[in-house]
Amino acid sequence: MIVLWRWAIRILLSLGLAVIGLLIPPAYVELACQKPTTSDGYSPLITDPDWQRAESRTLLTYPEWHIVHAYDDYARVIRDGDPHDFGYLRAISGFWRTLCPLTGAAASMGGVDRDTKATIYTIGVSFTAELLAKAAYEETIGRLMTLLRGSEQSALDAVSARQAAEYALFLQQTPWYQWDFRRDAQELTEKADANLRDRERSLALGIEYRAKAIYAGAIKAAVAGMGADQLRLRAVVSNLSIDALEALDGITVVGRNGSGIEIETDRYRAFTRIVEVLVAKGGNIVEIAGNNDVLFTAISDASTVEGALYSFPRQGYGDVRHLILIPVRDLGDRLRSLDGLQLEHVHDY
Repeated sequence: MIVLWRWAIRILLSLGLAVIGLLIPPAYVELACQKPTTSDGYSPLITDPDWQRAESRTLLTYPEWHIVHAYDDYARVIRDGDPHDFGYLRAISGFWRTLCPLTGAAASMGGVDRDTKATIYTIGVSFTAELLAKAAYEETIGRLMTLLRGSEQSALDAVSARQAAEYALFLQQTPWYQWDFRRDAQELTEKADANLRDRERSLALGIEYRAKAIYAGAIKAAVAGMGADQLRLRAVVSNLSIDALEALDGITVVGRNGSGIEIETDRYRAFTRIVEVLVAKGGNIVEIAGNNDVLFTAISDASTVEGALYSFPRQGYGDVRHLILIPVRDLGDRLRSLDGLQLEHVHDY
């Protein structure tokens, strides 16, 4: 009985230390990254409250996209390598290290509201816990299985790499909890060979996928109760006629607004593709969702670029991601003269 009690205490202490460790990064952001809240006093062209969004959200959408990018990096790494080749701690630290300058910059946009903070901290802690657990397995048992397997990838190594790439692509436009994790687990079962590595992949990844499926179901139910996020946004553009805009896929013309034309489009990666088309045709973005500043990410071989809030290397690609904040009215000209940069994503609100 005494032995069981001692083990119970040890387990509780370990869980307590783990919780404290997971809470240290958000505590650091709260204590070290906050700045006095100000506002630039901008008067928006889009005045309908249903189509306005807090300007700081252009910055605070990035942490969620960091997770999307991390899954893409992971898929790229295991395409030719193994899961233990991925830098799990690099991906985790990247989330919190970028959140600090983003939080500071958001202070000049009216700051970050409590609900947004809670959401970002929650997904950050979940992401951290998930990658730490995955690293603990892949760096030990997973690594041992690859040593026993040899240099050639097994059938399920290839299948799981493809699944990871498809999942990363899916996340660019759709919430993660919509993914069919049970389908992936079933595919692993069906396509496994009799070798040790495939049996291990089917078991380990099958457990991971089924656990995510349960969690996704809970999140989906919660979202259904609270209401999903707005999937459309409005912007004001100039230098293009109504006829020219109506001829473009994905754009609904709302009408004239000031000296520009108000349009409605899908959000997320679809919005980035639409911005690219508008800019290529000579259009300029005047305002997005009632805001006059916007964050975009771009890729280059340079370690840093002028005006970047933060820059860091991508895993598996050999290049660098840059977070750049500029006035919305400068977005068109900047995208037309990227000078060695490749646009990755325009962060809406």
